[in-house]
Amino acid sequence: MSTTRELRVAIIGAGMSGILAAIKLREAGIDNIVVYEKADRIGGTWRENTYPGLTCDVPAHSYTYSFEPYPDWSSYLAPGEEIQGYFERVVKKYGVGEVIRFSQELARCEFSEGQWHLEMKNGLKDKADFVIAATGVLHYINYPDIPGLASFRGSLMHSAKWDHSVPLEGKRIGIIGNGSTGVQIVSALAGKAKLKHFQRSAQWIMPVENNAYSDQQKQAFADDEELLKNMQNEETYVKAVMRFTDAITDAESEGIHELQEIVTANLEENVVDPKLREMLRPDYLVACKRLVYSPDYYEAIQHPDSDLVIDDIECVEPGGVRTRDGKLHELDVLVLATGYEVGPFIRPAEVIGRDGVRLNDVWASGPTAYMAISVPGFPNFAMLNGPTGPVGNFSLIDIAERQWGYIEQLIELVHSGQCREVSVTAEALDEYNEARIEAAKTTVFASGCTSWYIGADGVPITWPWSYDRFIEEMAKPQLESYELV
Repeated sequence: MSTTRELRVAIIGAGMSGILAAIKLREAGIDNIVVYEKADRIGGTWRENTYPGLTCDVPAHSYTYSFEPYPDWSSYLAPGEEIQGYFERVVKKYGVGEVIRFSQELARCEFSEGQWHLEMKNGLKDKADFVIAATGVLHYINYPDIPGLASFRGSLMHSAKWDHSVPLEGKRIGIIGNGSTGVQIVSALAGKAKLKHFQRSAQWIMPVENNAYSDQQKQAFADDEELLKNMQNEETYVKAVMRFTDAITDAESEGIHELQEIVTANLEENVVDPKLREMLRPDYLVACKRLVYSPDYYEAIQHPDSDLVIDDIECVEPGGVRTRDGKLHELDVLVLATGYEVGPFIRPAEVIGRDGVRLNDVWASGPTAYMAISVPGFPNFAMLNGPTGPVGNFSLIDIAERQWGYIEQLIELVHSGQCREVSVTAEALDEYNEARIEAAKTTVFASGCTSWYIGADGVPITWPWSYDRFIEEMAKPQLESYELV
């Protein structure tokens, strides 16, 4: 006969998914929880990134928790500071702040005698029955290996560590990197400074309008609960997500051809100079890399004070960037919009599972997890937005909520006393990976480009199936894939 077991749950990270986990655990009647956050405030990527032009590429109303819609977004695509403010309000409303321990970075986490033993970098120790790794994917900065980078005598900054004390008006600014971040920075600074945008490989740009919401519209959202809920699940956007995720599962799909027509027309119709147009034309299929949405990048890069540089970078010198054609691009400010390392997840914390198995050893060939959630040999340990999960141009909040619905069913097995430990079997992970790798080979991610979606073995590391398949899998764990002790 099963009896309810009192659980202590430790959540690692106070970003979007960690906040979600804390709220949902309390709703489920599990109050003995703690959130360990390495920084001094909440927010994750929205706390760290404050660069000019920072905007989410998911419609603002859709980038909210399903249970907490927000009526006061300033525009269709919200700026980063508004998103950070949204999470701060949610934390305050739900009282999550009282269980967060700030400036506590996890150093070690070991499963022993039926519990997780945690140790922070400052020596603080704790025990937990369940650990939720809510560290996210993009939180360890990727600094490019460019000779002479440290010799630059101007202002050098990474986009994730923006120095707002540096004056930009009228300065000679170089931006290295042309993913979403680099594109947004160029768009924000065009016409205000003399820009050099260093492009390693061209990006397809999906056009999008970022219209401001009027005071009347925001009041209507506040007054009409049903209207606000409809904005969260706006039909056009939801259908677009489903079409997009269906399309990317097959590089030859009709959906990919439709997307290709849209981005090609955007390039052809909005870049006047034929030479520049060809410099901006990628040599790979749309969505092979993460698709960049922008209402104005092509306009920004065509500004008289903007210059696209496609020659490879030879080195950085005290006065600027020298390209392999021998030219020195003299700069006052150099911005590294070079993204993040995508392999750490909960690491570099040392995570040790049952019988001394180390996560670093399990992930020696690359991080992986069953359904992006569970790893064999690591009982009562679950990840939100873990490896092999869906990534792309859709809301990670929705992904995290659906994953939480799955995880809370695993927790309930322990909470209700049906078992003491739950973890996926090695056989189930092997079968999952075999099927995932085979499916990944025909996705658009594998169609011939370099991106952070590609693992060390050359195979895409993302969820290779449709969004509908993900929703179905998250609805209910297949317990035959799990070991219950």
